[in-house]
Amino acid sequence: MKTYTQFLIRNYLTSLLNVFLVFFCLIFVLNLLSELEFFKKSEVDTFFPLYLSLINTPIFVFEMFPFIILISTQFFFNNLFSNNEMNIFKYSGLKNSKIFSIVTFATFLIGILIITIFYNLSSNLKNLYLGLKSNYTEDNKYLAVITNNGLWIKDIFNEKTLMINAGKVNQNELLDAYISEFDKNYEIIRNIKGKKIDITNKEWIIKNAEIYVQNNRKIEDELKFNTNFDYKIIQSLFSNMSSLSFFELIEMRKNYKKLNYSLTEIDLQLLKLITFPFYFCLMFIFSGIIMMNTKSFKNKNLKIIIGLFLSVIIYYINNFFLILGTSEKINVNTSILIPLLIFTLINLIFMRNINAK
Repeated sequence: MKTYTQFLIRNYLTSLLNVFLVFFCLIFVLNLLSELEFFKKSEVDTFFPLYLSLINTPIFVFEMFPFIILISTQFFFNNLFSNNEMNIFKYSGLKNSKIFSIVTFATFLIGILIITIFYNLSSNLKNLYLGLKSNYTEDNKYLAVITNNGLWIKDIFNEKTLMINAGKVNQNELLDAYISEFDKNYEIIRNIKGKKIDITNKEWIIKNAEIYVQNNRKIEDELKFNTNFDYKIIQSLFSNMSSLSFFELIEMRKNYKKLNYSLTEIDLQLLKLITFPFYFCLMFIFSGIIMMNTKSFKNKNLKIIIGLFLSVIIYYINNFFLILGTSEKINVNTSILIPLLIFTLINLIFMRNINAK
């Protein structure tokens, strides 16, 4: 590796690490304040909110990485300008485009490491956080998971424990469902079998319900069954994709498909993760272009403000398309790729004269 390449990458990594640590500390403090507010009426160990804040911080830092890349890039170029190193490179025959290509490639590799290592670690910590926090929430006695055997729900209603299994989900209906109802001593009360259950409301409607009590069987044309769940609540239970690693997302997608459950959110999360390294590269190039075009500005803070303002616009455009994808107004691939394409075209337009800067 050439000396100037080592120099550029080392300086870029230093800026990235410094900004990362600042973001981590800020998010940690905000999380800690939130946890202290949550546990103010609970008797927990003094360090427990601190521990929860620590393990919950990485996943939020991950979501902020585009901004971390942008601000790191601004500091990186600002240091090069301050030390007159850009002019030294220019007089040595090193073009601006070459500097951009070296650090862009480094950013891409960093993006891959962030997805494969940092994200998977963060998602596991988030999963641990949710498990620990659920012990102190009012709904910790409820559980819903999706496995190879379909949807499983554990519910407690009127001192009765309900174990519910459904083979498929079709809009507001559970298909091929089996419900076991237990008393508070976990003695079986009855089993209910239904090919189709309307779960629009918390009062479920079971069509042609087969009811088994001990060795007796009877059929009811329409059985009303009360639970703590409806379709919206069940859907929301699986919306926290950040607690799943990349491979867990792939496994869950297989289970969703077997269950006939909507794949939209999980496909969005997977595609978002896959394209993140490219998004980081585009963010670096965009930030670098801003710094090259504002290097004559004496006010350093003004440069950062301009970059942040434009990046916030990009962020909201990106989120707008994500919302369209989540609500299935547009195709999932389109919702992720269109913002990236727009961002790429903007960068290409402004990169044409980058060597003249």
